[in-house]
Amino acid sequence: MAALVTGTVILSSSGGASAAAGVPAFPAAAVETAAQTGTASFTAPGKTLKPGAKGAAVKVLQRRLKELGYDPGKIDGRYGGATMSAVWAFQKVNGLKPTSTVARRTWNALEAPRAPKVLVPRGKPTRAEVNLATQVMVLYVDGQVKLISHVSSGSGIPYCETANWQGKTQRFCGDARTPTGDYKTTWRRDGWHKSYLGQLYNPIFFNGGIAFHGALSVPLTPASHGCVRLPMHVAEVLPDLLGTAVPVHVRGKFVR
Repeated sequence: MAALVTGTVILSSSGGASAAAGVPAFPAAAVETAAQTGTASFTAPGKTLKPGAKGAAVKVLQRRLKELGYDPGKIDGRYGGATMSAVWAFQKVNGLKPTSTVARRTWNALEAPRAPKVLVPRGKPTRAEVNLATQVMVLYVDGQVKLISHVSSGSGIPYCETANWQGKTQRFCGDARTPTGDYKTTWRRDGWHKSYLGQLYNPIFFNGGIAFHGALSVPLTPASHGCVRLPMHVAEVLPDLLGTAVPVHVRGKFVR
């Protein structure tokens, strides 16, 4: 993850099947339910699912999430971490308390889902929006929702850490904050990128040293030094969907 520090910007770390295909055409001026946006009707199997579950009902869940723009990873009928992160994102967008369990309320929402809240109604047709309040990132491409992902942003907890950087032992301090504002994507790296405070996977920078990047830990609460952590399978596909000089809008505030 990246963090802003007094006098400098430092970086830190944490840390498929592509969502580019088969996602819906939710308009940027999103309306309340998928039925209103033309998404095909869906009847939930209603079976309670938890991580580790296997079978046809899991595959139905995965296909529905992908249809709505969430990336559940490989559609294989296995409820693993990738599917869980997509469930979290869906639940948060639909006003449900995020939980790894898919039960009646989540199935009901999957039958009549909400589109994600538009943070910048007059934004460019292709842009990324980060909602810090819900810890969700939405990527719009040509005015359509292309990808919705669970994220973990800056924890807001001040830190000081010692790291070996450029052959020297240095101490870095910051407030672990992901600033709100309007930015644009800049440089990026493929694979693991070593930063001041660790490793970032497939980072795409948009505000100095602050980037979208894959992480091995993407909890439900903000936990990074400032970057926007993504599930690893989302970080695999995002570079092909999010180009350079694309607007990135960060809004909201997470309340613990």
